[in-house]
Amino acid sequence: MPAFRLRVFALLLSVALLGACSPYQKLLKSTNVNEKYEAAVKYYEKGDYFKAAGLLEPLIPLLKGRPESEKAEFYFAQSNFHEGNYTLSAYYFQTFAETYPSSPYAEEALFMHAKSLFRDSPEYELDQTNTVTAIESIQQFLNRFPESKFRPETENMSNELQKKLERKAFESARLYYLVRYNQSAVVAFNTFQQQYPASLYGEQAAFLKLESQRNLAAESVEEKQRERYLETIAFYQNFVDTYPQSKNLKTAEKYYDEARQFLKDHPDEVAKNPQAQNN
Repeated sequence: MPAFRLRVFALLLSVALLGACSPYQKLLKSTNVNEKYEAAVKYYEKGDYFKAAGLLEPLIPLLKGRPESEKAEFYFAQSNFHEGNYTLSAYYFQTFAETYPSSPYAEEALFMHAKSLFRDSPEYELDQTNTVTAIESIQQFLNRFPESKFRPETENMSNELQKKLERKAFESARLYYLVRYNQSAVVAFNTFQQQYPASLYGEQAAFLKLESQRNLAAESVEEKQRERYLETIAFYQNFVDTYPQSKNLKTAEKYYDEARQFLKDHPDEVAKNPQAQNN
Protein backbone atom coordinates (compact mmCIF):
# COMPACT_ATOMS: atom_id res chain seq x y z
CA MET A 1 0.00 0.00 0.00
CA PRO A 2 2.74 2.56 0.80
CA ALA A 3 4.35 1.92 -2.63
CA PHE A 4 0.99 2.33 -4.34
CA ARG A 5 0.32 5.63 -2.54
CA LEU A 6 3.78 6.83 -3.50
CA ARG A 7 3.09 6.12 -7.17
CA VAL A 8 -0.27 7.98 -6.98
CA PHE A 9 1.43 10.94 -5.31
CA ALA A 10 4.13 10.98 -7.98
CA LEU A 11 1.50 10.90 -10.73
CA LEU A 12 -0.48 13.77 -9.19
CA LEU A 13 2.70 15.78 -8.74
CA SER A 14 3.63 15.23 -12.39
CA VAL A 15 0.20 16.40 -13.53
CA ALA A 16 0.46 19.48 -11.33
CA LEU A 17 3.92 20.30 -12.66
CA LEU A 18 2.80 19.87 -16.24
CA GLY A 19 -0.18 22.13 -15.56
CA ALA A 20 2.08 24.74 -14.01
CA CYS A 21 4.16 24.78 -17.16
CA SER A 22 1.23 24.87 -19.62
CA PRO A 23 0.94 27.79 -22.07
CA TYR A 24 -2.21 28.98 -20.34
CA GLN A 25 -0.51 29.06 -16.93
CA LYS A 26 2.34 31.03 -18.45
CA LEU A 27 -0.14 33.51 -19.92
CA LEU A 28 -1.78 33.96 -16.53
CA LYS A 29 1.57 34.85 -15.03
CA SER A 30 2.64 37.04 -17.96
CA THR A 31 2.87 40.81 -17.58
CA ASN A 32 2.55 41.34 -21.34
CA VAL A 33 -0.87 42.98 -21.66
CA ASN A 34 -1.06 42.72 -25.45
CA GLU A 35 -0.10 39.05 -25.46
CA LYS A 36 -2.69 38.21 -22.81
CA TYR A 37 -5.41 40.17 -24.59
CA GLU A 38 -4.78 38.49 -27.96
CA ALA A 39 -4.76 35.08 -26.29
CA ALA A 40 -7.99 35.86 -24.42
CA VAL A 41 -9.71 36.82 -27.68
CA LYS A 42 -8.52 33.59 -29.32
CA TYR A 43 -9.79 31.49 -26.41
CA TYR A 44 -13.13 33.32 -26.55
CA GLU A 45 -13.50 32.80 -30.30
CA LYS A 46 -12.74 29.09 -29.85
CA GLY A 47 -15.47 28.85 -27.22
CA ASP A 48 -13.12 28.30 -24.29
CA TYR A 49 -14.91 30.81 -22.09
CA PHE A 50 -13.34 29.66 -18.84
CA LYS A 51 -9.82 30.47 -20.02
CA ALA A 52 -10.96 33.64 -21.76
CA ALA A 53 -12.54 34.92 -18.55
CA GLY A 54 -9.47 33.96 -16.54
CA LEU A 55 -7.26 36.12 -18.75
CA LEU A 56 -9.70 38.99 -19.22
CA GLU A 57 -10.58 39.65 -15.59
CA PRO A 58 -7.16 40.97 -14.52
CA LEU A 59 -6.72 42.67 -17.92
CA ILE A 60 -9.81 44.89 -17.78
CA PRO A 61 -8.44 47.50 -15.34
CA LEU A 62 -5.16 47.53 -17.29
CA LEU A 63 -6.96 48.23 -20.58
CA LYS A 64 -8.91 51.25 -19.34
CA GLY A 65 -8.63 54.07 -21.89
CA ARG A 66 -7.44 51.76 -24.66
CA PRO A 67 -9.52 50.75 -27.73
CA GLU A 68 -9.39 47.10 -26.66
CA SER A 69 -11.17 47.85 -23.39
CA GLU A 70 -14.67 47.81 -24.87
CA LYS A 71 -14.35 44.39 -26.49
CA ALA A 72 -12.56 42.98 -23.45
CA GLU A 73 -15.39 43.96 -21.11
CA PHE A 74 -18.07 42.68 -23.47
CA TYR A 75 -16.26 39.36 -23.98
CA PHE A 76 -15.76 39.04 -20.24
CA ALA A 77 -19.49 39.46 -19.62
CA GLN A 78 -20.26 36.96 -22.38
CA SER A 79 -17.76 34.47 -20.97
CA ASN A 80 -19.44 34.61 -17.58
CA PHE A 81 -22.80 34.03 -19.22
CA HIS A 82 -21.56 31.00 -21.16
CA GLU A 83 -20.01 29.61 -17.99
CA GLY A 84 -23.40 29.84 -16.27
CA ASN A 85 -22.45 32.68 -13.94
CA TYR A 86 -25.70 34.51 -14.62
CA THR A 87 -25.69 36.84 -11.62
CA LEU A 88 -22.23 38.04 -12.60
CA SER A 89 -23.00 38.29 -16.30
CA ALA A 90 -26.15 40.32 -15.59
CA TYR A 91 -24.05 42.75 -13.56
CA TYR A 92 -21.26 43.00 -16.14
CA PHE A 93 -23.64 43.45 -19.08
CA GLN A 94 -25.46 46.24 -17.29
CA THR A 95 -22.17 47.88 -16.32
CA PHE A 96 -21.00 47.62 -19.93
CA ALA A 97 -24.18 49.24 -21.29
CA GLU A 98 -23.84 52.10 -18.81
CA THR A 99 -20.13 52.56 -19.54
CA TYR A 100 -20.44 52.33 -23.34
CA PRO A 101 -23.97 53.55 -24.22
CA SER A 102 -22.93 54.29 -27.85
CA SER A 103 -21.12 50.99 -28.38
CA PRO A 104 -22.17 48.72 -31.25
CA TYR A 105 -22.46 46.06 -28.52
CA ALA A 106 -24.79 48.19 -26.33
CA GLU A 107 -28.07 46.74 -27.60
CA GLU A 108 -26.82 43.17 -27.33
CA ALA A 109 -25.42 43.88 -23.87
CA LEU A 110 -28.82 45.03 -22.61
CA PHE A 111 -30.45 42.03 -24.24
CA MET A 112 -27.91 39.74 -22.59
CA HIS A 113 -28.48 41.51 -19.28
CA ALA A 114 -32.17 40.58 -19.55
CA LYS A 115 -31.29 37.06 -20.72
CA SER A 116 -28.94 36.59 -17.76
CA LEU A 117 -31.73 37.57 -15.37
CA PHE A 118 -34.06 35.22 -17.24
CA ARG A 119 -31.61 32.33 -16.79
CA ASP A 120 -31.15 33.27 -13.13
CA SER A 121 -34.88 33.12 -12.44
CA PRO A 122 -35.56 30.34 -9.88
CA GLU A 123 -38.05 27.48 -10.08
CA TYR A 124 -41.64 28.53 -9.43
CA GLU A 125 -41.65 27.03 -5.91
CA LEU A 126 -39.06 29.57 -4.74
CA ASP A 127 -39.23 33.31 -4.13
CA GLN A 128 -39.94 35.05 -7.45
CA THR A 129 -38.33 38.44 -6.80
CA ASN A 130 -35.67 37.70 -9.44
CA THR A 131 -38.37 36.71 -11.91
CA VAL A 132 -40.15 40.04 -11.46
CA THR A 133 -36.83 41.86 -11.92
CA ALA A 134 -36.19 39.89 -15.12
CA ILE A 135 -39.63 40.79 -16.52
CA GLU A 136 -39.04 44.46 -15.75
CA SER A 137 -35.63 44.32 -17.45
CA ILE A 138 -37.14 42.69 -20.53
CA GLN A 139 -39.83 45.36 -20.75
CA GLN A 140 -37.24 48.11 -20.45
CA PHE A 141 -35.26 46.52 -23.28
CA LEU A 142 -38.35 46.29 -25.51
CA ASN A 143 -39.25 49.90 -24.76
CA ARG A 144 -35.78 51.05 -25.74
CA PHE A 145 -35.34 48.77 -28.77
CA PRO A 146 -38.84 48.07 -30.12
CA GLU A 147 -37.49 46.95 -33.52
CA SER A 148 -34.62 44.86 -32.15
CA LYS A 149 -33.66 41.62 -33.86
CA PHE A 150 -33.73 40.15 -30.34
CA ARG A 151 -37.41 41.05 -29.86
CA PRO A 152 -38.89 37.59 -30.64
CA GLU A 153 -36.56 35.83 -28.20
CA THR A 154 -37.12 38.52 -25.60
CA GLU A 155 -40.90 38.20 -25.86
CA ASN A 156 -40.62 34.43 -25.53
CA MET A 157 -38.57 34.87 -22.37
CA SER A 158 -41.15 37.27 -20.96
CA ASN A 159 -43.96 34.79 -21.70
CA GLU A 160 -42.08 31.99 -19.92
CA LEU A 161 -41.50 34.16 -16.88
CA GLN A 162 -45.15 35.23 -16.79
CA LYS A 163 -46.19 31.58 -16.87
CA LYS A 164 -43.88 30.91 -13.95
CA LEU A 165 -45.51 33.68 -11.90
CA GLU A 166 -48.92 32.32 -12.88
CA ARG A 167 -47.95 28.82 -11.74
CA LYS A 168 -46.56 30.24 -8.50
CA ALA A 169 -49.81 32.11 -7.79
CA PHE A 170 -51.95 29.06 -8.54
CA GLU A 171 -49.85 26.68 -6.45
CA SER A 172 -49.79 29.14 -3.55
CA ALA A 173 -53.60 29.25 -3.59
CA ARG A 174 -53.80 25.47 -3.97
CA LEU A 175 -51.56 25.05 -0.92
CA TYR A 176 -54.15 26.84 1.21
CA TYR A 177 -56.74 24.45 -0.22
CA LEU A 178 -54.60 21.38 0.54
CA VAL A 179 -54.04 22.33 4.17
CA ARG A 180 -57.75 23.29 4.45
CA TYR A 181 -57.22 26.96 5.20
CA ASN A 182 -60.49 27.40 3.34
CA GLN A 183 -61.06 31.12 3.78
CA SER A 184 -57.50 31.93 2.73
CA ALA A 185 -57.88 29.57 -0.25
CA VAL A 186 -61.01 31.37 -1.43
CA VAL A 187 -59.29 34.75 -1.19
CA ALA A 188 -56.18 33.46 -2.98
CA PHE A 189 -58.18 31.84 -5.80
CA ASN A 190 -60.20 35.03 -6.21
CA THR A 191 -56.99 37.03 -6.54
CA PHE A 192 -55.59 34.47 -8.98
CA GLN A 193 -58.68 34.67 -11.20
CA GLN A 194 -58.48 38.46 -11.26
CA GLN A 195 -54.79 38.48 -12.15
CA TYR A 196 -54.92 35.65 -14.70
CA PRO A 197 -58.43 35.57 -16.24
CA ALA A 198 -57.27 33.53 -19.26
CA SER A 199 -55.07 31.10 -17.31
CA LEU A 200 -54.67 27.45 -18.24
CA TYR A 201 -55.38 26.80 -14.55
CA GLY A 202 -58.63 28.78 -14.71
CA GLU A 203 -61.04 25.84 -14.56
CA GLN A 204 -59.16 24.11 -11.76
CA ALA A 205 -58.93 27.37 -9.80
CA ALA A 206 -62.66 27.98 -10.16
CA PHE A 207 -63.54 24.48 -8.97
CA LEU A 208 -61.13 24.53 -6.04
CA LYS A 209 -62.48 27.92 -5.02
CA LEU A 210 -65.99 26.44 -5.06
CA GLU A 211 -64.86 23.44 -3.03
CA SER A 212 -63.02 25.62 -0.52
CA GLN A 213 -66.09 27.80 -0.11
CA ARG A 214 -68.28 24.73 0.40
CA ASN A 215 -65.84 23.37 3.03
CA LEU A 216 -65.77 26.77 4.71
CA ALA A 217 -69.58 26.82 4.90
CA ALA A 218 -69.82 23.25 6.15
CA GLU A 219 -67.25 23.83 8.89
CA SER A 220 -68.51 27.26 10.01
CA VAL A 221 -70.43 28.12 13.13
CA GLU A 222 -74.17 28.13 12.51
CA GLU A 223 -74.64 31.90 12.36
CA LYS A 224 -72.20 32.15 9.45
CA GLN A 225 -73.32 29.14 7.44
CA ARG A 226 -76.25 30.75 5.59
CA GLU A 227 -74.13 33.53 4.12
CA ARG A 228 -71.35 31.12 3.20
CA TYR A 229 -73.68 28.60 1.56
CA LEU A 230 -75.19 31.44 -0.47
CA GLU A 231 -71.67 32.26 -1.63
CA THR A 232 -71.17 28.59 -2.49
CA ILE A 233 -74.22 28.74 -4.75
CA ALA A 234 -72.91 31.89 -6.43
CA PHE A 235 -69.54 30.21 -7.07
CA TYR A 236 -71.31 27.14 -8.45
CA GLN A 237 -73.39 29.19 -10.88
CA ASN A 238 -70.30 31.01 -12.12
CA PHE A 239 -68.44 27.72 -12.48
CA VAL A 240 -71.11 25.93 -14.54
CA ASP A 241 -71.67 29.00 -16.72
CA THR A 242 -67.96 29.25 -17.49
CA TYR A 243 -67.09 25.54 -17.68
CA PRO A 244 -70.27 23.66 -18.65
CA GLN A 245 -68.27 20.63 -19.85
CA SER A 246 -66.01 20.35 -16.82
CA LYS A 247 -65.09 16.90 -15.56
CA ASN A 248 -65.84 18.24 -12.05
CA LEU A 249 -69.41 19.12 -12.91
CA LYS A 250 -70.97 16.26 -10.91
CA THR A 251 -69.04 17.17 -7.78
CA ALA A 252 -69.92 20.82 -8.24
CA GLU A 253 -73.60 19.90 -8.54
CA LYS A 254 -73.33 17.91 -5.31
CA TYR A 255 -72.01 21.01 -3.52
CA TYR A 256 -74.82 23.07 -5.01
CA ASP A 257 -77.46 20.58 -3.88
CA GLU A 258 -75.91 20.50 -0.41
CA ALA A 259 -76.07 24.28 -0.17
CA ARG A 260 -79.69 24.33 -1.38
CA GLN A 261 -80.60 21.62 1.13
CA PHE A 262 -79.11 23.63 3.97
CA LEU A 263 -81.16 26.68 3.01
CA LYS A 264 -84.27 24.51 2.76
CA ASP A 265 -83.60 22.99 6.19
CA HIS A 266 -83.19 26.41 7.78
CA PRO A 267 -86.32 28.32 6.72
CA ASP A 268 -86.02 30.89 9.47
CA GLU A 269 -82.61 31.92 8.20
CA VAL A 270 -83.80 31.91 4.60
CA ALA A 271 -86.65 34.18 5.54
CA LYS A 272 -84.20 36.72 6.86
CA ASN A 273 -82.66 36.91 3.39
CA PRO A 274 -85.20 36.78 0.53
CA GLN A 275 -82.36 36.53 -1.99
CA ALA A 276 -81.80 32.94 -0.81
CA GLN A 277 -85.30 32.00 -2.01
CA ASN A 278 -84.35 33.06 -5.54
CA ASN A 279 -81.43 30.66 -5.56
